[in-house]
Amino acid sequence: MTDAIHIPPFAGFLQFDVRQGQVDDNLAAMTRLLTLLAPPAQSVVALPELWATGFAYEQLKPMAARTPELLEQLASLAARYQVFLAGSLMERVEGNGESRFHNTMYVTGPDGVVGRYRKQRLFAPMAEDCHFTAGMSPRPMATPVGLLGGLVCYDLRFPELARQQAVAGVGLLLVTAQWPTARLAHWRALLQARAIENQLFVLAANRCGVTGDTPFGGHSMIVAPDGVILVEAGDTEATAGAPLDGALLATVRGRFNTVAPSPYPLADQDKIQTLPALVALAQRLRQTGRRLVFTNGCFDILHPGHVTYLEQARQLGDCLIVGLNSDSSVRGLKGAGRPVNREEDRARLLAALGCVDYVVLFAEETPLTLIKAIRPDLLVKGGDWPVETIVGGPEVLAAGGQVRSIPLVGEHSTTALLNRVRQGK
Repeated sequence: MTDAIHIPPFAGFLQFDVRQGQVDDNLAAMTRLLTLLAPPAQSVVALPELWATGFAYEQLKPMAARTPELLEQLASLAARYQVFLAGSLMERVEGNGESRFHNTMYVTGPDGVVGRYRKQRLFAPMAEDCHFTAGMSPRPMATPVGLLGGLVCYDLRFPELARQQAVAGVGLLLVTAQWPTARLAHWRALLQARAIENQLFVLAANRCGVTGDTPFGGHSMIVAPDGVILVEAGDTEATAGAPLDGALLATVRGRFNTVAPSPYPLADQDKIQTLPALVALAQRLRQTGRRLVFTNGCFDILHPGHVTYLEQARQLGDCLIVGLNSDSSVRGLKGAGRPVNREEDRARLLAALGCVDYVVLFAEETPLTLIKAIRPDLLVKGGDWPVETIVGGPEVLAAGGQVRSIPLVGEHSTTALLNRVRQGK
C-alpha cells in the first residue's frame, strides 16, 4: 500500500572532485561540504561513487583496508548531525582462501552501517570487472528512515535493478556515481526515467573534476516521483538538498500505480541469516512498517505442500521468516535416518523460493528462542497444529501479535514420500 511507504523527510548530496588514492583529502572535502549543507535530523545524504579512494586499482588492498576506519568516521559524522550517509567504498571479503573486492554502497547512520548494496553491473571499459566482483542481487536496504534502494553508477542503465527494489516497497532510490561529462545527457534522462517508471524519489550524487583524460559531469540531483527535478547541481563542487514530500509520493501513485505489488522480494542465498543478524534486520523492517510473518519446520524433502503453505504464509504479511530445524534437531524429533537432506541443503532450497524472505537455523527442539528474539507480528503453522498448541503463540499474542493455522492443501508429506520410495512406488 502507498501509505506504508516510509521515506526520510529530507535528502541531500555532496558533489566534489574525487582525488584518486587521496583518502584524507577526499574525507576532508566530504566533511567540509557536509558542514556546509548542515542537513536536518533524519536526512539521507548521498556521496559520489568510491568517494574516498576513486578507482585506485593499483592500491586496491591498502585502500580497501581503510574502509572500516572510514565507516567509523562516517558514523561519527552521522551521529553529529543525526543523519544517514550513503556512498560507495571498496569492500574486501575473505572466503575459500582468497580475497574478493566489491564496489559497495554503504548507508551509515549514528550507530554504524544500516544497509549495504553491492554494485551489480561492472563497467568493463574501465576494467572494473577485472578488479571487483559483482553483487548477487539488488536487495533493498531496511533502514530507520525507510526501505531504501541502491544503484551504483553503471547500474543506472539497467532498469530491472531499480524495478526489483521498487516493487519490494522502496520509496527513495539512492544513486552514487562517477559519471563522465561525455554522457551527461544520458545521466539526466536515466535518472528521470527511473523516478517516473517506478514512481519514487531519486537521490543521485555524481563527482566532478578530472581524472586522467576523463572529465566528470557533476549535475547531482534529486528527482521527484513525477520526474520533476527538485534540485540540480552544476559541474563544479556543490552541495544541496530538498525536503521529500510523502504526500506527493502518495498522490503520484494514487493517480495510477505503475509499481506492481510484489508478493515477495528477491531470492538468493543471502537470505540465510544468523539469529543476531536477523534480529537487527527484523527491527529495522518493523520500523519501516513491514509486517513480519514467522513459521518453522524441518522441510526435509521439499514438496508441493510445503510450497503452497509457504506462499500462503507470505501473503499474510510483508516479510516471511522461516525457522529451520538443524540436523541435530531433526534427528531428535524424527529419529535415526533423518534428516535425508543436510541443513545447509535444506536452507538453500528454502532460500531459492521467492515467497521466503529469510531463513534462520535453530538447534533446539522448538523455535521458541527464535520467536522471542524476532518478535513476529504473525506466527503461522500448518492446519495440523491447533492454534492453542502452536509453540510461541502465547508470547506472540502477549506482544500484540497474531497466531494463525493455515489449512493444509492436498495430501503431501515427507514421511509419505519416503514410504513410497522405500516401497518402490
